[in-house]
Amino acid sequence: QVQLVESGGGLVQPGGSLRLSCAASRSWFYFNRMGWYRQAPGKQRELVATISSSSIINYADSVKGRFTIVRDNAKNTVSLQMNSLKPEEAAGYYCNGFRPPSTDYWGQGTQVTVSS
Repeated sequence: QVQLVESGGGLVQPGGSLRLSCAASRSWFYFNRMGWYRQAPGKQRELVATISSSSIINYADSVKGRFTIVRDNAKNTVSLQMNSLKPEEAAGYYCNGFRPPSTDYWGQGTQVTVSS
């Protein structure tokens, strides 16, 4: 059984910062790629950032320069540092682990609210 457990969501003012963390029940190398996605009400889930087992990082254009994804192999975690948050970035944030050839694992999500 593979579990991904997110933490770190909450309420932050516009321009503020949050750090999300995802703990995996399997070794980080069980996955080919891990990352974060978000979904706002009424919208499709979208990629925020991913990091591969070979450390290739991909960011959504909208978060480049403000968000940083980091993995900790020893702790089997992947974290997302989010700075300069915008109200439109309020959403459920979901941790994802991808295992080839075609299996996606998802956490239950953590809510991020950006409001004054």
